[in-house]
Amino acid sequence: MSVVAVKVLSTVNAPYGTALSAEQLASKISDPASAVLYDPSAFCFFSEVDEDLQHSFLDEMCVDPKIATELARKFSVLAGYTLPLARAA
Repeated sequence: MSVVAVKVLSTVNAPYGTALSAEQLASKISDPASAVLYDPSAFCFFSEVDEDLQHSFLDEMCVDPKIATELARKFSVLAGYTLPLARAA
């Protein structure tokens, strides 16, 4: 597992006692249903992981950044504040 994935997963998994794989998290952060279901792991990725690390993870896991940005925007609306990735063009 890459250093990027280890850092992201330790940030996302620790607060909830989960053990998501990088692939499982990539699926959650590219699935619009994550916002509808208020998925805590996806929200943690967008709110707690450093923005540069988010971009590295998206690249590494081949997640479409446009899809992830749109999901971040949906979580921003739910949270009531702008999440870093939601500001992307």
